[in-house]
Amino acid sequence: MLKKNHVIKSVAVGSIAEELGIESGDMLLSVNGNEIKDVFDYHYLINDEFLEVLLLKKNGEEWELEIEKEYQEDLGIEFEEGLMDKYRTCRNKCIFCFIDQNPKGMRDTIYFKDDDSRLSFLQGNYITLTNMTDEDIDRIILYKLGPINISVHTTNKELRIQMLKNRFAGEALDKIKKLYENGIEMNSQIVLCKGYNDEKELDKTIEDLSQYLPYMKSLSVVPIGMSKHRDRLTKIEKFTKEDALHVLEQLHSHQERMKEKYGTRFVFASDEWYITAGLPIPDADYYEGYGQIENGIGMVRSLTEEVQDYLKEVEDNGQTRRISMATGKLAAPFIEGLAREVTKKFPHVEAKVYTIENEFYGKDITVAGLLTGQDIIKQLKGEDLGEYLVLPSVLLRDDEDVLLDDLRISDIERELGIKIRICKEDGKSFVETMVS
Repeated sequence: MLKKNHVIKSVAVGSIAEELGIESGDMLLSVNGNEIKDVFDYHYLINDEFLEVLLLKKNGEEWELEIEKEYQEDLGIEFEEGLMDKYRTCRNKCIFCFIDQNPKGMRDTIYFKDDDSRLSFLQGNYITLTNMTDEDIDRIILYKLGPINISVHTTNKELRIQMLKNRFAGEALDKIKKLYENGIEMNSQIVLCKGYNDEKELDKTIEDLSQYLPYMKSLSVVPIGMSKHRDRLTKIEKFTKEDALHVLEQLHSHQERMKEKYGTRFVFASDEWYITAGLPIPDADYYEGYGQIENGIGMVRSLTEEVQDYLKEVEDNGQTRRISMATGKLAAPFIEGLAREVTKKFPHVEAKVYTIENEFYGKDITVAGLLTGQDIIKQLKGEDLGEYLVLPSVLLRDDEDVLLDDLRISDIERELGIKIRICKEDGKSFVETMVS
């Protein structure tokens, strides 16, 4: 028996694995005679058209299966450990880390910091590269994995050491060059901190990273999020409306030059900058396919376009209903506008949008994804919420019904005496949660 045995959690219905009699609880021992170190090895090895898979069944029998399939066709197996290995924790103590801004007494998983390149490939997480060895980089190159999402923050090595509080943070940037030289696609991000990596440092970082085009596909710039629980952390000023206007002017200047030189704007500002500055959200074409939408780049515009497109396809069903919706301060004006567009098409539907202030983390935290159940309950208690309350799916973690403060949707329903519907992050779901 080989060193690592990977327990199978589930098998997809109709998959190759199901047809072969593979079951949850079985253990994968090897593929084509190779030990599987982690999910990188697994995905690379099962791409072949012919496989020899060694399994240890739940009853103790050892099976050797010969499999013929299409190239890159998946077997339909999900493992108990998603990475088929232990998660790597972050060794940095970044001055902007939001996890460090959580109050005490929350569940352990809230305080877990990952900095794992495998999660970057699988789930789009951003990594700092400080936790990666040369062997890790070589495996990414060997398996041609991408895109790899990198939290750069600054290309000034000394400043990066200061901001990440890790003496290896500067030299870790050299790994970007190696990925570039081997044609690995990347995305990058900057968490902008006033007085640190802004102004001339921001200019330098944008210019430096643009040298890695076309493999460095894009760069996002997001403002630091600051909760009220920063008493013992580095003092950083928050960005004002005037600051946001200046940052956007700076980024737009780079975009014009990048577009002319490379055919792409390359660097993009998160929606929060436009909202803070009081400027309209750009049109859809501006975002060049929404490559970093999960990072808050173009999320408002994408949802708006999807709602408007879906409203063209559906007809008023004549059903009368009165509902309520709740979201964070940042998105509330846009949600109100979209709700009005829906009720124009469905005049028998009445919707009231509630803005929830974030008292748990502080009123400077305005995104919906960081709202807690206790704030929702406190601020909606006693309100006439209609037939049901719509909440955004970004409140929930890991496809469960638990919020950041460990309250569940059922807890909120019980306290408010109202049924809750969860709205996914697409226009169709937005419309249907209101009218269906």
